[in-house]
Amino acid sequence: MTMRRSPFLIALALFAASCSGVPDAPPPAPPAPPAAAKATPGADVLEPYQCGDVQRIHTFQGLFLASQPTPADFEHAQKNGIKTVVDLRHRAEHKDFDEAAHVTKLGITYVNLPWSGPEELTDAVFDKARELLAASERPMMMHCSSGNRIGPLWIAWRVLDGKVSMEQAHAEAVQIGMKAPAYAEKAKAYVERRSRG
Repeated sequence: MTMRRSPFLIALALFAASCSGVPDAPPPAPPAPPAAAKATPGADVLEPYQCGDVQRIHTFQGLFLASQPTPADFEHAQKNGIKTVVDLRHRAEHKDFDEAAHVTKLGITYVNLPWSGPEELTDAVFDKARELLAASERPMMMHCSSGNRIGPLWIAWRVLDGKVSMEQAHAEAVQIGMKAPAYAEKAKAYVERRSRG
């Protein structure tokens, strides 16, 4: 025996289904931000991070500021999407392995901006570091041996390009690993010169 449903009951069932709060299909997910998006230096906060066995590393908007990684650390970084490595050490400082060859073999862009000591921390080094921090494909890792050399470059970029105070930039540089007072003085002098020009 076939049971006939009245048009009223069919309409009522359809109305109830449409108001049940259960959508026919899940709403589309918001688009993910591009992995290599450029960041605004004045936003977000510097935070500790972990990448392999790197002794000291901090992250900020797709930038990773680190002490010296090992070959295995670079492999870990590559698997996690690092696109660019900026090495602040002289090639002669790399006694354990050829960093440039290793990083390039992993498909990561390698940039060497070597300097060591206050006498080598020139305006040209500051200028190039600011350019790299602003325009390199991200995620990007910048490293030296301990984080000490990153500090003054960070101060210059954060004050001049990020528009944060010298006090905040200095505190962040210390957090990254800057220990040499002479580096902070060089950064302050550079900022003053570029602010006037």
